[in-house]
Amino acid sequence: MITALRDLWTETPVAFWLVLIACLYYLVMAVRLTVIDIKLQLLPNRIVFPSAAISGVLLLSASLFMLDGGTALRTVLGAVVMWALYVVLRLISPSSMGYGDVKLAFVLGLYLGFVSWQAVMWGTFLAFLLGGLWGLALIVSRRGTGKTQIPFGPFMLAGALVVMVFG
Repeated sequence: MITALRDLWTETPVAFWLVLIACLYYLVMAVRLTVIDIKLQLLPNRIVFPSAAISGVLLLSASLFMLDGGTALRTVLGAVVMWALYVVLRLISPSSMGYGDVKLAFVLGLYLGFVSWQAVMWGTFLAFLLGGLWGLALIVSRRGTGKTQIPFGPFMLAGALVVMVFG
């Protein structure tokens, strides 16, 4: 996303500002959802649903100003693909994945899809890697077991953020 912003600054200033606002919104949303998920193990619809709408409008508008239908399509498909993957995971193991994670996957798919298909893949992979490492740390430190419930939203948000900043 950082590379995209640099390129947009010179090529399409309006798209630059739309993407920058989307990124700033992401940071605010990520902090709020992380705090809530850690405290309550809940990703509230009152934050996730508007985030999908706001992010979608900002990123799709940026793609339109860029005159890039491919990016617009990938943004939408990235959201749908991530949502579908999380729906399947929820159906396979309902006790290990909450509906909030499924809904958040759609929002993150918008951002990662805007960047690239590789970003969708790596953002998803990093979420599970970070969550797995945290679970392993809890087990090794004897603060948890293999059945300990951990909030997954913060790891999803962190994985996507790492890819958006460094990917």
